[in-house]
Amino acid sequence: MSTDKPDYLILGANGQVGRELTRAMQLLGRGRVLGRAECDLSKPGMAASVINDLCPKIVVNAAAWTAVDQAEEMVDQARRINADAVAEIARACVQQNAVLVHYSTDYVFAGAGDTAYRVDDDVAPQSVYGQTKLEGERAIAAAGTRALILRTSWVYAAHGHNFVRTMLRLGRERDHLKVINDQIGAPTWAATIADATALALHGWRQRDWDERDAGLYHLTSSGAVSWHGLAVAVFEEAAALGLMEPSQIPHVEAIPSSDYPQPAPRPGNSRLDTSVFEDTFGLRLPCWRDALRTCLRSFKD
Repeated sequence: MSTDKPDYLILGANGQVGRELTRAMQLLGRGRVLGRAECDLSKPGMAASVINDLCPKIVVNAAAWTAVDQAEEMVDQARRINADAVAEIARACVQQNAVLVHYSTDYVFAGAGDTAYRVDDDVAPQSVYGQTKLEGERAIAAAGTRALILRTSWVYAAHGHNFVRTMLRLGRERDHLKVINDQIGAPTWAATIADATALALHGWRQRDWDERDAGLYHLTSSGAVSWHGLAVAVFEEAAALGLMEPSQIPHVEAIPSSDYPQPAPRPGNSRLDTSVFEDTFGLRLPCWRDALRTCLRSFKD
């Protein structure tokens, strides 16, 4: 067993949130960052073995099965990564007296209504992805781990596969796009998630890991928009930043979800109430449009 304990360990370091965490978590000291090649959650026991060997003070699990449609057919594989591996991580954190941060999703809710879901609202996942992520949340609670479970939504970054990058690519290839306008949520930049996570942990550590701060939170940008509205905003901001000519902006047609059927149902309402997170950790989360503009500026840089 290693005697040189890192201050933190990041799992899933090659993903959208994981890559941003690699930067933001330096606030917490000396860390280890592991991608799938070094710690594959699909392999039973591997994550627990890594945690027990490294003995980190904080474990941030940014790894997940996020292929929502594929999960409908590959149920066992999705459950292995989103639930079973999370249970193993949580138990290992208990053994090592480590704090755990884990990310969950708006998909744990039914996605009905037009108000933001609170952390204590009833859950009712409508997809395998949502169900397995909920099982992961419950596994952490059952293990009795000191943990922050952070539900987020509509994640994008300047890297990886996401809606913002897809829109930029399609906008350069086509002059007409069809985008869903009856699903509403808060687009959330991965850097926002990472920075808020690091700052919340820093504050929690200063309070000697007060048990009252552990628990379930919602972490997204503020405000809300439809996928159609987000697509329009992407093109407007890209043109303003010189990433594309105004004459290149495609016509974006608004369509209902029924015109774009997918194997896994998507929540019509992905709004999450972040007030408990903001009040607990003294943070104010940025407006989705401001964060989008900052992210797109990095494309230009």
